Amino acid sequence: MPVYSMTGYASGQNGSAGSHSEADARPSAAGRLGVEIRSVNSRFLDLTFKLPEELRQHETALRELLTGKLKRGKVEVRAAIENTAQAGVVEPSVKLLQRLNGVQDGIKAWLPGARELSVADVIRLAGGDGATRGDWGPDLLDVAGKALEALMSARQREGARLAKMLDAHLAQLRVLVQQAGPLVPQLVEQQRNRFLERWQEAMGLTAGTGGTLPEAAQDRALTEATAFAIRIDVAEELTRLNSHLDEIERLLKKGGEIGKRLDFLIQELNREANTLGSKSAALELTRIGVDMKVLIEQMREQVQNIE
Repeated sequence: MPVYSMTGYASGQNGSAGSHSEADARPSAAGRLGVEIRSVNSRFLDLTFKLPEELRQHETALRELLTGKLKRGKVEVRAAIENTAQAGVVEPSVKLLQRLNGVQDGIKAWLPGARELSVADVIRLAGGDGATRGDWGPDLLDVAGKALEALMSARQREGARLAKMLDAHLAQLRVLVQQAGPLVPQLVEQQRNRFLERWQEAMGLTAGTGGTLPEAAQDRALTEATAFAIRIDVAEELTRLNSHLDEIERLLKKGGEIGKRLDFLIQELNREANTLGSKSAALELTRIGVDMKVLIEQMREQVQNIE
């Protein structure tokens, strides 16, 4: 499955180029329906609808449409109806005039003081009649469905870009892990030699006098070196780092709804990098730990946008 980002934007309208829906057959006086869908990252799926009065009854159907495709993200859906007749005067039909006259007579029978309809009122009602008549539901779901498909394509393209960046960071982290591995035995050997040199100096033994280091001193140096080795041993941390990197790589290849699992693994990577830094006994190992944390932080920002 693809890797999807939670960030994207798409829009659509009825009667647009390339559209062959029933919306194309709607008379121009009915208006043009437009839908916009925006999404950003969020821990859960958070849907917000901003619909005109004519479309609010279809919010449930829109919600079902979106939840069938989207799993996470803060998603805002906007819809609007543009009255295409507003650019000119719509001539009311005879049937409409008869209906308006009958409605007016009925109202005045109950409310004798009510004001009569003016010519402007009739023209306005004639223009609004085409825009509000009929059911917008099929058109709305058709346009929203096309916009949703465009949104999914946009999120997939962004997700592929994020996955590519994460793969590059994974490769860099693996190089750092490989660099850190051989440093620990080198550090232990260096520290052992330092302990031996200190014991030699403390006991006044030098190479020029031909003296030998007493066995007790050698044992003490080895004991100190062993304790030092245990204290700075990061083999377990490096093993766990490699394990987490393997799992992240597997998830990126698998795709789908992986954002939350990736976020957890990034936290684990950061924990191991912190431990590695705290055990550091050499400048080179410290540098590696810092470089790891920089890469992991960059990965964390990218993972937060993955569904």
